[in-house]
Amino acid sequence: MDVKPGAAHEPLLPSRPPPGTAAEAKRLLRLAGPIVASCVLQNIVNMASVMFVGHLGELPLAGASLATSLANVTGYSLLTGMATALDTLCGQAFGARQHHLLGIYKQRAMVVLGLACIPIALIWAFAGQILVFLGQDAEISAEAGAYARWLIPSLAAYVPLQCHVRFLQTQSVVLPVTASSGVTAICHVAVCWALVYKAGMGSKGAALSNAISYAVNLGMLAVYVRVSGACKETWSGFSKEAFKDLLRFTELALPSAMMICLEWWSFEILVLLSGLLPNPQLETSVLSICLNTGALLYMIPLGLTYSISTRVSNELGAGQAQAAKLATKVVMYMAFNEKEIVTYIAKMLPILGVSFFIDGLHSSLSGVLTGCGKQKIGAAVNLGAFHLLGIPMAVLLAFIFHLNGMGLWLGIISGSVTKLLFLVLISWSIDWGKEAVKAKNRVFSSSLPLA
Repeated sequence: MDVKPGAAHEPLLPSRPPPGTAAEAKRLLRLAGPIVASCVLQNIVNMASVMFVGHLGELPLAGASLATSLANVTGYSLLTGMATALDTLCGQAFGARQHHLLGIYKQRAMVVLGLACIPIALIWAFAGQILVFLGQDAEISAEAGAYARWLIPSLAAYVPLQCHVRFLQTQSVVLPVTASSGVTAICHVAVCWALVYKAGMGSKGAALSNAISYAVNLGMLAVYVRVSGACKETWSGFSKEAFKDLLRFTELALPSAMMICLEWWSFEILVLLSGLLPNPQLETSVLSICLNTGALLYMIPLGLTYSISTRVSNELGAGQAQAAKLATKVVMYMAFNEKEIVTYIAKMLPILGVSFFIDGLHSSLSGVLTGCGKQKIGAAVNLGAFHLLGIPMAVLLAFIFHLNGMGLWLGIISGSVTKLLFLVLISWSIDWGKEAVKAKNRVFSSSLPLA
């Protein structure tokens, strides 16, 4: 092992690429490519549902957009964020060759996330009333409330699906996730069409189709985990050990959720704020389209986020501090090299182009923090950057300077820039030797007997 505490403050990005950059870049790309594809395909599920609703009229579209934003803020973002605790735990355990822990961690996550679904379902059940209380248009709120209620069944499949995806990605098993996401995306279009038009369910059918598609995806991954030789050492069946140390898992899952949610929420709050602007149906629909476009572009840096999280956690778990540091440097070079893509996008969508470039940089560094298990720091950064600066700036530009939807987006970009500056400083100061020691302690302090 090359655990050497102290060598922490070399420049994060030296003037020339360090030795081993090419090999590390190939490893990251082998992970990031399939992950980007699977993220895009998974994102299609929600986008397709809203697109089908869009053909039903402006009011159903505004309602579905508002309900989707509320569901993201109060449910999907929270569950996705909590599941990223597995990026740290499973990733470091896999690097430390404690393979038997991965299956236990996955089951433990499903228990904790499953319990979290109870209050989420209650919020969705009363979404219409909540939105009216928040000052949203009554007609749009009623439409959104109906849509949110039909999203509740999706929680039953979404939780184990997220846990399976994390379980596989932390082992660098990414192609099956991409394949299952592709099949699901194709099936979802057919399911959505059948429920919305053939069964005559309208927007409710679009919401219900999410649950069916998540269940299809989950079924394929569950079968793969149980029959594939790639998971022979990491999955040994269900165990009562999953019900132990739930509090300890929750202590990592909650800051993991906040690290994800505080950024995610800031964008979804824009949709809620757009409902308070003049002509709320138009503003909500247009901003929803912008957010969906931005979300699709964001899948590229998100792929780097997940891949660097896996690489850092695996190397720290194995005690390879310098390898984790090298992976961090390489992913930053890769993020900066997205400039050509961004320049082209910026010609068509200036604000989205700038946002995409900044998100690509700070998302990579967020993955580094997750790999190290520093989600509390990431959550604090997101709180300050987006909720103490970005959202107030968005309100100021939209409502005081009357820039409307563009003002909302410009405000959130200011939060993104602030986050990037903080994360660069934090990443620069990481003592990689100490982080490798912490990773070892985290893995071997598990309540389970060592294999």
